[in-house]
Amino acid sequence: MAQALQVAALVGSGIVAGVLFAVALSTLPALIAMPPGRYIYAQKLLGRNWDPTMPILVLSTMLVDIVLAVMAPQPRGAGPLYATAAALLVAVSVVSHFANVPINRQMRALDPDHMPVDWDDPRPLWRRWHLLRTSCAIGALVANAAAIAAG
Repeated sequence: MAQALQVAALVGSGIVAGVLFAVALSTLPALIAMPPGRYIYAQKLLGRNWDPTMPILVLSTMLVDIVLAVMAPQPRGAGPLYATAAALLVAVSVVSHFANVPINRQMRALDPDHMPVDWDDPRPLWRRWHLLRTSCAIGALVANAAAIAAG
């Protein structure tokens, strides 16, 4: 059972880190280069399938990490590493829920063909939050890999 949970933790955190890294590396620069109306149109298309997939993946991987942290033998270093991975995934979820998702909702409410003249471009702020959650996700992946290696 522990090995199956380890695989689940590694695969889950790997997918989360990979998706967020891909968005940071390719999708975000493309969105930033677009004029406002085209950005809103593209953002609406790109954001359609993230919910509930990513929240479920992040939170279920966090739960697996918590179980592994509790199950880990105390003399070894794997328990704290799994706990660290879980905490980093909580950070991914918190940043997503309280920073990126509200910005996305505001952008989805706009009409790309009739942009307000006083539109305040959220992309720099969205990028900063996204890079924070991407860093946390990569940290969770590294912590899970280190925990498995330590175990």
